[in-house]
Amino acid sequence: MTSSASPIEPPVLLRAIGVGRSYAGRVVLRDVSFALRAGERLALTGPSGSGKTTLLNCLGGVDRPDTGRIELGGVALDALDGDGLAAVRRRRLGTIFQFFHLLPTLTAAENVELPLQLNGVPTAERIERVRHLMERVQVSHRADARPSQLSGGEMQRVAIARALAHRPELLLADEPTGNLDSRNGANILQLLRELSDETGTALVLVTHSPEAAAICHRELELRDGQIVGERIRNTP
Repeated sequence: MTSSASPIEPPVLLRAIGVGRSYAGRVVLRDVSFALRAGERLALTGPSGSGKTTLLNCLGGVDRPDTGRIELGGVALDALDGDGLAAVRRRRLGTIFQFFHLLPTLTAAENVELPLQLNGVPTAERIERVRHLMERVQVSHRADARPSQLSGGEMQRVAIARALAHRPELLLADEPTGNLDSRNGANILQLLRELSDETGTALVLVTHSPEAAAICHRELELRDGQIVGERIRNTP
């Protein structure tokens, strides 16, 4: 008689433990706890003002919780000083924004290359990584264009390539399709899902969109700063 071994689950990459945050006496997050495994995609949903973006900022080390802690790869972010947090964001995290945040004076290729320069990646490797990523997100023909010459969909593709250039373990995305029409939004979601699968990069996605949440393995619903529901999907 033979028995099949259970698949080994990926290790926990990110852990939020009792996270709370207040601004000017108003509680924005209260006792938020969850874990995210390597390569997993997680959607944060809920109405405006529910604390989604504040939680994302805490996960990325941009903001610090008042209570609780956040661990990335076993490292407690609250134990790091400013330089330590900057190093984590530069090397282990990638971020995608609703409004792209590309540097207007740089070409598309230069925007993608920037995090590699900041991390001291050698020139030849930078050139190859930029070339590969721009081909993968299908904007290699726009390499020399500046952001003002790109469409919204093209800018978001460049932003995704930039976020993945330094091969982060975790990608944080804040309404990445919120400024795009439905067709471009659907294409960007498909691209994020494919790239997450290809690279093994975990994703935390803040969204109001059911279509965006549907590319994720799990969905946490926030309301008034608390997790009020969780939905688990089969692997998309």
